[in-house]
Amino acid sequence: MSQNEARYSIRSLFVTALVAIVGTVVVLELSGSIKHSDNKDHVPVGDFQAIHITEGETFRMSPKASELHAVCENGYMAIAADVDPSFRGILVDYKNRGVRCYRPSPTGPAAIPEPDGPAQPKELASDE
Repeated sequence: MSQNEARYSIRSLFVTALVAIVGTVVVLELSGSIKHSDNKDHVPVGDFQAIHITEGETFRMSPKASELHAVCENGYMAIAADVDPSFRGILVDYKNRGVRCYRPSPTGPAAIPEPDGPAQPKELASDE
């Protein structure tokens, strides 16, 4: 090795990398290249978990109430903030499918198709 070869410590390399990252973010922010959205339409309201409860099993839950409440919106569960009720979002599963507030009846009006005309046996409907 020659004596002209510069040696850098790990600390100086780390500080240089940190200063470069912070400097880049500051320059991008000041130039307006980083966009901050004021649109709250697609912002998650919260992260939720479902707790499976079986008979006889106890579970721990915080005694403090959440600052959110649930309402039924057009048949789907919506979560709204207590401090700003206009800020609400529809509860969806991991595949982005809405969670219903009710369970549709398997024999309800939507499950039974309406016939096009009066039901007649084939023997009576034919011309004689």
